Amino acid sequence: MKLPGQDAIARQADEHLVTHKVKLPRKLVEHPFRQVAKRLSIALVVLVVTAVIVYADHDGYTDNSDGSVDLLDSFYYATVTLSTTGYGDITPVSDAARLTNIFVITPLRVLFLIILVGTTLEALTERTREEWRLNRWRSALRDHTVVVGFGTKGRSAIQTVCATGLRKDQVVVVDPSGKAIEAATAHGYAGVIGDATRSDVLNRAEVFRAKQIIIATQRDDTAVLVTLTARQLNRGAKIVVAVREEENAPLLKQSGADAVITSASAAGQLLGLSVLSPAAGMVMEDLISQGSGLDLIERPVIKAEVGKNPREMDDLVVSVLRGHRVLGYDDPAVGGLELTDRLITIVRATPATHVTPDARPLPRD
Repeated sequence: MKLPGQDAIARQADEHLVTHKVKLPRKLVEHPFRQVAKRLSIALVVLVVTAVIVYADHDGYTDNSDGSVDLLDSFYYATVTLSTTGYGDITPVSDAARLTNIFVITPLRVLFLIILVGTTLEALTERTREEWRLNRWRSALRDHTVVVGFGTKGRSAIQTVCATGLRKDQVVVVDPSGKAIEAATAHGYAGVIGDATRSDVLNRAEVFRAKQIIIATQRDDTAVLVTLTARQLNRGAKIVVAVREEENAPLLKQSGADAVITSASAAGQLLGLSVLSPAAGMVMEDLISQGSGLDLIERPVIKAEVGKNPREMDDLVVSVLRGHRVLGYDDPAVGGLELTDRLITIVRATPATHVTPDARPLPRD
């Protein structure tokens, strides 16, 4: 396996110092500055309306300094009244002015306070609400899918599993890049910013409760460390890892991976197949694109199919899973299907087509 040099080790040590946090998907809202500006604008409108009302009835008010109330005095009175300061130097003396204060100025004062105080309270309680959301999310998260790395491979893996019926709130993305996590939360997935080789970061993703873990990091050595850490935290989860170099696949299986996909080799094989037969390449690309065209799915054997040969099935059976063995459809050892068998079949994708989850770990070499 190709190990990084001393400079790469130093970079990893620096990454450990990065603060990690959980980010939950949120509804699309206005920018906070825009919200505050909008509320301040409403408050200024309330202030102006109050000043205009006072000036329209300025004969009903008296000023202790000169006895008359002009436009400036109206704005001054509106300001001290709405802010509940109330110096008392300008007071309503006529019945009309006092009725206006009771039924108009007082409601405007309440509205003014609600706008300003509400903005302040919202800013102060944002952290409390976020902590409450995190606690509720953690308590409800069970049997979810953790995806380490939100690059091209990670995004494609999530799209595939979600196309088979997995809800977005059952996916947690872990990535050291804040921009990647922002993109994940924008798609409706929960995200954890941090280095997945650290157990405390994976614990924030509740990996010990996860049902399956997809590791799609950029480096093979990082994938090995993440696999070791994830397997230590969760002995029963199904771990699937993508690597670049085929020579690193055995090491990953020794580290606890149930399945290892060699991305470079798989892409190369698909390229070669497309050169030899473009039609065959199109069919293979269709099969690996879950949710459209032809789908490759795993499902259990039903009672009506027990005893039948795979070639007698209505579905196009590719392989039979019996115990820890994967048998081809034409393998003489298959014989008749058993109720405990599972089938790998090719079906036409429909909105109701879902892959039946399998809680058993994949067979290891």
